[in-house]
Amino acid sequence: MVALGGGHGLYASLSALRRVASELTAVVTVADDGGSSGRLRRELGVLPPGDLRMALAALCGDDDWGRTWSKVVQHRFRSEGDLHGHAVGNLLIVALWELLDDPVAALDWVGRLLGAHGRVLPMASVPLDIVAEVELDGAVTTVRGQVACALTPGRVRAISLVPPDPPASPQAISAVLDADWVVFGPGSWFTSVLPHLKVPQLAEALHATRAKRLVALNLAPQPGETDGFSPQKHLEVLRQHAPALDIDVVLADSGVVDDREELEKVTIGMGGRLVTAGVATAGDPARHDARRLASVLDEIFREKR
Repeated sequence: MVALGGGHGLYASLSALRRVASELTAVVTVADDGGSSGRLRRELGVLPPGDLRMALAALCGDDDWGRTWSKVVQHRFRSEGDLHGHAVGNLLIVALWELLDDPVAALDWVGRLLGAHGRVLPMASVPLDIVAEVELDGAVTTVRGQVACALTPGRVRAISLVPPDPPASPQAISAVLDADWVVFGPGSWFTSVLPHLKVPQLAEALHATRAKRLVALNLAPQPGETDGFSPQKHLEVLRQHAPALDIDVVLADSGVVDDREELEKVTIGMGGRLVTAGVATAGDPARHDARRLASVLDEIFREKR
């Protein structure tokens, strides 16, 4: 299995997939320019480590070792000094990058320390900036940076990357080509999911792979990115960014589908079938329940073997 994304959406996906996949690889966006990641990126010129850290934390097991290390790498310092806001895992990853001079090898070392049930890879070998076209009151403006894309008022229409042709991680390409399944989402659509399709070498692999492709739709709109988006609108935007990409399965939470007929129509138009199920956390409909999601994904994977 290969899971694509970043941030909290990929965390939810990996928390479920590690329960059902015998071999799991996360391919993670490297465009974050805010918070601890942004500070380390600007100061040291490294890949932003935050989304990579979260993916590693999601792959930790449910035993004492896994739970403890997941909390350690996610822990943020609170102080009046320069350490304020930095996550322990970010500093650990960057330290290994400097010592080993190999981003992938360093992530593998952290994964072994955590006992991670899978591998975490950057989608590109250099830090990226997201450039978004944002429409507000009929006017279209261009904003640069992941934070700006998420916070600028208006509706994001499309994204591109700077640099426009970044070197993809060779290990990520190999993982996609060797996969049985590739999972897109859930996550911030424009800043975590779609950027993978804007890295030319990675996009080529995603089109060429024999793996089946599953899109896991979000439970709620992403403020500042997809306000007002229906489930089918998410698929239409995906199609706009990758017109030739076929999808085998679209998974949507039954509680957020307001027009199943239209969503099924769009799904069939992309070559896939629609699966709806209750995958949200009881009492918190905006958050995926890892065990529920794992159960549904396991059924889908078994049906398609």
